[in-house]
Amino acid sequence: MKKKIVVVGAVLVEDGKILAAQRGEDMALAGYWEFPGGKIEEGETPEEALQRELKEELLCDATIGEYLDTTAYEYDFGIVELTTFFASLHGKEPELTEHAQIRWLKPEALDTVQWAPADVPAVEKIKEKFSA
Repeated sequence: MKKKIVVVGAVLVEDGKILAAQRGEDMALAGYWEFPGGKIEEGETPEEALQRELKEELLCDATIGEYLDTTAYEYDFGIVELTTFFASLHGKEPELTEHAQIRWLKPEALDTVQWAPADVPAVEKIKEKFSA
């Protein structure tokens, strides 16, 4: 049985745009785009993990808001269970530490980047939500 990896991702929204982060060269799934976040550590709630991961990965603070989705995707290295939450930045803008680049995309432009498969269901829900 493959290893289950439980992660969280932030759908950061600012001025009607969504933050997408491209995975760096030295990361699994290099070049794919994702919602920033990471693994939930023992004793953390998903929201706490997300706040910690945003501080570590993008050196920024965010308020975690509404739950969006939980999906599972089986990769060759394991099964990733991704829970996404809407979030808003407060304080300084995100800075690159691990990712190759970040982009603020309008909801209708989310398909202009290649999302990691685990993130695709959340992308589809975001497009539905913002087109309504």
